[in-house]
Amino acid sequence: MQGVLTGFAVIAVVIGVGYVLGLRGHLGPQGREVLTKLAFHVASPALLFTTLATADLSVVFSARLLVTALSTLAVAGAFVAVGVVRGWGVGRTTIGALCSGYVNSGNLGIPIAVYVLGDASLVAPVLLFQLVLVTPVAVTILDLSRGGAGGTLWRRLLTPLRNPIALGSLAGVAVAASGFEVPDPVMDPITLIGNMSVPAVLLAFGIGLCGSTMPLRGVERRPVLLAVALKAVGQPAVAWALASGVFGLRGPQLLDVVVTSALPAAQNLYTYASTYGVGERLARDAILVSTVVSVPVLVGVAAVLG
Repeated sequence: MQGVLTGFAVIAVVIGVGYVLGLRGHLGPQGREVLTKLAFHVASPALLFTTLATADLSVVFSARLLVTALSTLAVAGAFVAVGVVRGWGVGRTTIGALCSGYVNSGNLGIPIAVYVLGDASLVAPVLLFQLVLVTPVAVTILDLSRGGAGGTLWRRLLTPLRNPIALGSLAGVAVAASGFEVPDPVMDPITLIGNMSVPAVLLAFGIGLCGSTMPLRGVERRPVLLAVALKAVGQPAVAWALASGVFGLRGPQLLDVVVTSALPAAQNLYTYASTYGVGERLARDAILVSTVVSVPVLVGVAAVLG
């Protein structure tokens, strides 16, 4: 239980600092925008590159990855289906689908993996799946949906190579697959820049909360409720059913996949929404509410399966 509380406490403190900065106006009226652009265009690509460049890609062939991939696709697909019927638009529906299945595997998943599961590497399958596949696909869809990749078919197909998030992820995978070891004089400054990513995202999120209305109100209420229900309840339920019923996982392995699936929506989704100017309120509210709801869910999962 300590890991759950520790992970959430760290996030809450940094978001709180961002809220105070926004409340007092220390970073000026463009503070959130600058932090968001810094995270999206510089720090996050650097973090993704350093994380993936040194990763063990053999984890992509594990049963845990299949459970993660299938449960993510199930809940994201459910949100997309509702979004299409309701006419929520491509960009807004994409953000909602991400909030339904893209878990906070980094700044929250790692400490929970350490304190609850006893091994930080157990979060690697979901981390790699999201960085290698989900992120590049999602940002490409967001790029195309706003007409940012207009022109020929060839130009559209090259959209991922013009997006810094996708480019950082793909470059990291290429380095890991090649077995090349990046020299320290090159890797160290990239690592230093990447270390700014999580604080910048959390601070921007906290600033975004300043002066905003209470969640679960207004036109985004239904999309937020749907995303939170799918994230906090749907995804861990699907993961449990697949892991135990289809793949026959038991004991610690079952606990691992269910706990990682029960993690809340990742804060960097707010960065994507802000960068593309779509679904910002949806992302902000879904992240906030799913983070609060996931506390009792994670505690319950750990108590029942642990």
